[in-house]
Formats: sequence, structure tokens, C-alpha cells
Amino acid sequence: MTNLTPTALETQALIRRVARDRVASRADEIDKSAEYPQDMFDLLRELGIFTLPFPAEYGGQDSLLAGCVAVEELGRVCYNTGYLLVVQWTPFGAIMAAGTAEQRQRFLPGLASGELRAAFSITEPQSGSDVAGIKTRAVKADGGYRLNGAKIWCTNAAVSDFIVLAAKTGEGDLRGQINFFIVPTDSPGLTIGPKEDKLGARGVPSSPLFLEDVFLPAENMLGPEGGGFKQVMQALALSRPIIAARAVGLAQGALDHSLRFMHERQAFNQPLTDFQGLRWMLADMAMGVEAARGLTYKAAAMTDAGVRGKDLAQAAAIAKAFSSDTAMKVATDAVQIFGASGISNDFPINRYFRDAKVVQIVEGSNQIQRNIIAKNLIDGFEA
Repeated sequence: MTNLTPTALETQALIRRVARDRVASRADEIDKSAEYPQDMFDLLRELGIFTLPFPAEYGGQDSLLAGCVAVEELGRVCYNTGYLLVVQWTPFGAIMAAGTAEQRQRFLPGLASGELRAAFSITEPQSGSDVAGIKTRAVKADGGYRLNGAKIWCTNAAVSDFIVLAAKTGEGDLRGQINFFIVPTDSPGLTIGPKEDKLGARGVPSSPLFLEDVFLPAENMLGPEGGGFKQVMQALALSRPIIAARAVGLAQGALDHSLRFMHERQAFNQPLTDFQGLRWMLADMAMGVEAARGLTYKAAAMTDAGVRGKDLAQAAAIAKAFSSDTAMKVATDAVQIFGASGISNDFPINRYFRDAKVVQIVEGSNQIQRNIIAKNLIDGFEA
């Protein structure tokens, strides 16, 4: 892409080289073992890119576009290694958006250096996309709050020092009256359950959480009561292009593997690259990847330029839904090109297929993204 900023181009060159030389060889083993890749976390820490999208005062480049490029290049060879950045960035962004000066000073330097790890938790057994319907409760107590409830699919919790966790506050059971709390993982009453045996994204653990009278001091709540939730959710919306970038990386990686396979294999005494039907599949895959990349970079550039509100929400939702749908289609076509080899664990392409399905669901399913897109179209219609 020629429309990248100098910062993003420098990031792309660095991460592409590192991904090729130090990450790609680990990707299959991370997926097969489903063990947390501490060596890859240490590598990212060595590179000093945990704050890439954030302001310079935290050691970052203040460029979401550069962050997207980094996630894309890592995801091109290893989805799990790119995911390590995302799970660090989500709680970082939440605290930066809604945290006090004291909270930022207490947590952000450690997240920036990699000395601290964190997780982010909203989803509950009865409410996935229905964020406002969560039931975990934070009740005022002397000096703070007591939390009770349960969460599922909390990614990174098992290796984290703390979790940014959503709970209902206030009186009664009003939908949407929610705050986020910084919950140390060694808090009495917090139990982190066994990691899920997942279809994809297997190297970064996702676990259920159980909270029984977990006491937190008042200074562990993000934002004012009833107000912190909106601030954090707005920050998450701003970072949605990063999720799209994960999908672009997956799609490009599946295309890379397909092209290599077609060059190396023969059928009917011809290389696979001679078959028009397969050539057309490659062409369609390439068109989808380029379109997804363009939409993702556009949304990231809008964020960096200070665009906010419905215009950004629309661009980000379109980028996330289109890119992850494209990743699934490209990965599906790639498996078809590989034939029987595509469903064998001896070949990496089925890893891309499984990881692509994950991105269609997480961080706001594509059905939710379509709801956002349609609502913005309808609300903005002028006869």
C-alpha cells in the first residue's frame, strides 16, 4: 500500500522482517500445543511495541494505523502472536480513556513495558452481544465495592496481573447502568476457571471467571459511577480497526500459502498455477484482501486524524465485518485449493480457517456490526 504514513511504513518493514525470521516457525506449534507463547510475548516486549497506537508520553507512536500494520504483519504468519498485542492494548486503552491520573500512573507504565499483563472482561453466560444485559453486580461497601457474578471467555485472564471487568452499579437492575473495575487476579474471592479448548486463537487462553464477594477499593473503579462504561466503550469503538487488521493478516497469510502450494504442486502433469479455475480463485482472494486492507487502513487513518462519532463508527464497523468475512472466505477457498491436504493437520492452512472463524465472532459479531451499519444508514437518511 502506498498510502501508509512514514511511521506505519517503518513499522511494517520491521514487523514483517521479525514475523518472517522469528515468528513464522513457531506458529504451528503454538496452535497445536495450545500453550501460552511466552517466548513470543518476550519478543514483542523486546521490540517495545506494546504502546504502538498510544501517545508518546506512554512510549507509543500515537498511530492506530501503525498498530494495525503490526497486527496484520504478525497475523499473516501467526494469529496468536498478533493477538498478544491486542489483549494488551484493550485494557491499556480502557484505562487511558476512563482512568484517573493516579490509575494511569499505577498501571500504564507496566503495561507499556510488558512488566504487567492484563485482560478485559464483559461477556457472561447469558449475555454475549447483549452487553447491557450483564448481571455481575458491584455493591457499595465500606471503602469500596463488593463484586459477585460470573464471566466467560475472558481472554488472557490466566496469565494476567489484573482484569478490567464490567459490573452493574447503582440501585435496582437497570440495563446499562455499568462500570468497569480494575480487579487484581490475586483478589480473594476471584476464581479463574480452566481455559477453554478453542477452535482457533488457541495460544492465548480464554477462561471463565467466578466472583464471590470480591472486595475492591473505590479507587479501582474506572470513571464516575454510571459514567465510566460509556468512556471505555467509546475507546473500544476507536480501536475496532485493529480487529479488522487481524482479519486482513489472516486473509493475506492464507493467500500466501495458497500461492506457494500452487507453485509447488502438480496435477495431470501440470503445475496447479496453469489451471484457470484455480487462477480465478486466487484473483478473487487477492481482490478481497486488497479491499479489506483499504477499508481497514481508512478506518485507522480516520481515528488518527481525530474523526469521531457516527462517521468513525460506520467506517470501523464496515472494516471489521467486511475484513473478517473476507478472511473466512479466503481461508475457505485456500482449504479448497489445498484439497485433502487442507484438512490435514500436517499443513498450516487449516489453522487459518479456524482462526478466521473466530474473528467473525469476537469483538462484536458481524451481525452486530451489520446492525450498527444499518442503523447509521437509516438514522442518517434524508429524503
